[in-house]
Amino acid sequence: MRASRLKAAVALTAAAALAVGASGCAKSERDGDSGGAKTGGTFVFAGAGNPKNFDPIFNDDGETFRPVRQMYETLISHKPGTADLQGALAESWEHDAEGKVWTFHLRKGVKFHDGTPFNAAAVCFNFDRWYNMKGSAAQANMIYYMDVFGGFAKNEADGASDPLYNKCEASDENTAVITLNHYKGAFPGAFALTSLSIASPEALKKYDADTVVQKGDSFEYSAFANEHPVGTGPFTWGGWDKAKAEITLNRNPDYWGEKAKVDKVIIKIIEDENTRKQELRAGTVQGIDFPAPADRKALEGEGFNVINRPAFNILYLGINQKNPKLKDLRVRQAIAYALNRQQLVQTKGPGGTKVADEFMPDTVLGYAPDVQKYEYNPDKAKQLLKEAGAEGLTLNFYYPTVVTRPYMPNPQEIFTVLANDLQAVGIKVNGVPRPWNGGFKDDVQTFGKHDLHILGWTGDYNDPGNFVGTFFGRGKAEFGDQAMTEMFDAITKADGTVDEAGKKAAWEQVNRDIAAKWLPAVPVWHAPPAIVVTKDVKGLVASPLTDERFDTVSVG
Repeated sequence: MRASRLKAAVALTAAAALAVGASGCAKSERDGDSGGAKTGGTFVFAGAGNPKNFDPIFNDDGETFRPVRQMYETLISHKPGTADLQGALAESWEHDAEGKVWTFHLRKGVKFHDGTPFNAAAVCFNFDRWYNMKGSAAQANMIYYMDVFGGFAKNEADGASDPLYNKCEASDENTAVITLNHYKGAFPGAFALTSLSIASPEALKKYDADTVVQKGDSFEYSAFANEHPVGTGPFTWGGWDKAKAEITLNRNPDYWGEKAKVDKVIIKIIEDENTRKQELRAGTVQGIDFPAPADRKALEGEGFNVINRPAFNILYLGINQKNPKLKDLRVRQAIAYALNRQQLVQTKGPGGTKVADEFMPDTVLGYAPDVQKYEYNPDKAKQLLKEAGAEGLTLNFYYPTVVTRPYMPNPQEIFTVLANDLQAVGIKVNGVPRPWNGGFKDDVQTFGKHDLHILGWTGDYNDPGNFVGTFFGRGKAEFGDQAMTEMFDAITKADGTVDEAGKKAAWEQVNRDIAAKWLPAVPVWHAPPAIVVTKDVKGLVASPLTDERFDTVSVG
């Protein structure tokens, strides 16, 4: 197979702002002088929820990634404001004809925050660390890693499968060669995942980074993850004052690229959306994320800069087949027919929100316009429940509190609307509110305690595997779908198809079958999230991936 065919397969066509570059030689745009922007001072941004910890590999949520992205870097990143790939810690890269061997030409002269050198050995240390991770507690929290690489040298966590990773070799100090066991459509985009950020090997060893201990229904992480995160990024760790709910990041004076404009970034955790808005107006914070849909016009009218991002996301209602009643497709279809999603869009969604029929935006390769639709039909829902012998069903519906997500501006309100729809067709709903980190995510994604839940996703790169493959490519406690091997096999086949036309057709069929045959969850909507800053904030580049970096920001 010629390399040009592989390049065509991994280069996906989408809207201009979301077009992802394929493999090749990509130079970073960080080098050089950006002009005369004011430097110094402090940028205070309101985070919408507490981070889980600061070791990238054990995380998968945006509130954790917000500070992590400022401190760490990946081999490949995205050009600011787009989903186009560019070089980061790797200046350029190439692959062999089969897409199995990836060679990274690394940036020279880069140091970790602890002064140790970044080089090919450090890259391989990180990849080998992930592959050789021990313990079910640690592996279970490497959600992104398992979604991309499948499994480990020795699988101990539920849901781990045959490993994709084979080895990493440092052919010289500045060249790292990563070998996979087979082609996967996620690459090269997956190399830009924040979870796959490169950390200091010396700090990882010094602070026992691999130590993850399960305590009841929660997890405890290492000193590295909580107190000593060390990357190569434009900001260094300054501490997390939990009493003040503030994370401090300091300008890295030894950064390899253009230095950050501000001296300090403070991420102030304000879980209540109304309070975030009040502090923005009071000037105690200079930026907030995910304003309530009803507030956007008012804030703009008051002189704030309201930036709407594209809706490169999905909100879904998850269904846990651990409950025997929910194993029946008719019951899952009844739940889908019971939901008045159009009304939800009109009453609770920001402007531009659209009802979702599939688990990825229509700009992604493999979107099938002819999937089975579940229009609002409560009579059909009642009929299916009766046929399945599931009348009088009682379900525990989990939803997160003290958090706002780009696809989920107000979880409580969304839960209430969906719960009312379900109760109208005879399903009794027990609402179970849980805090985002250390509660909801563990209960849903690790322990599978729920029957129903609301959750979603913002795309990391423009590939169907990053949406559909992430959700349904392997059995997960979130869906209790471990027996749906036909679905897993179909997704694996689609993800491994190199020919672009064949890949498109395979993913389209996957999407048809998810809607008609499997329905492990119900897609709800695609909603455009906004970010807001005060008028004295300059240089913030909004990202369709909610991947904002603060090194370009100046204040005053």
